[in-house]
Amino acid sequence: MPVDGRLARGDATRRLVLRRAADVASVDGLDGLSLGRLAGELELSKSGVFALFGSKEELQLATIQAAFGIFEAHVVTPASAVPPGLPRLRAICENWLEYSENRVFPGGCFFFNVGAEFDARPGRVHDAVASASGSFASVIRETCGEAVALGQLDADPEVLAFELHALGRAANADAVLNGGTRAYALARRAMRARLAG
Repeated sequence: MPVDGRLARGDATRRLVLRRAADVASVDGLDGLSLGRLAGELELSKSGVFALFGSKEELQLATIQAAFGIFEAHVVTPASAVPPGLPRLRAICENWLEYSENRVFPGGCFFFNVGAEFDARPGRVHDAVASASGSFASVIRETCGEAVALGQLDADPEVLAFELHALGRAANADAVLNGGTRAYALARRAMRARLAG
């Protein structure tokens, strides 16, 4: 069955808008998004962009979902090909630091930035950010648990996961604020020491 050309163009436009929205939000926050701004930057009609999302909140929610897909593709999915336990945990940590250091999003880790923006603000956007961040924290925690269960680490999996998460977030925050790569190098050293087995 042939694909409707309008639907295919609409999907392509939606992906283009969401990628730009994620880049903008990583720097200016989700409140920095506007349908008009994105339409202007991408040389699209404002009414066309509005038809894709309908409201700023729907745009914000779709941006979070798109950003999480990008995050997973860079951090979680490649690590799933690595053997479970400690090797996978090391891969997750390295992929996460590379994702932030290589500025997949220009503002660093998308979820660190929008998490700080919405952490104390109730509502659907807060819940979507918390869900995405919590999902990644669960991946780290589960992988720590696997490493402990396999006898590769002697640690409290929840505490270890919290420490690794804190190191990654601190590296991102410090590097975005101060520039340079020293924070990533320090986080790598700290993570490697913690995961020495």
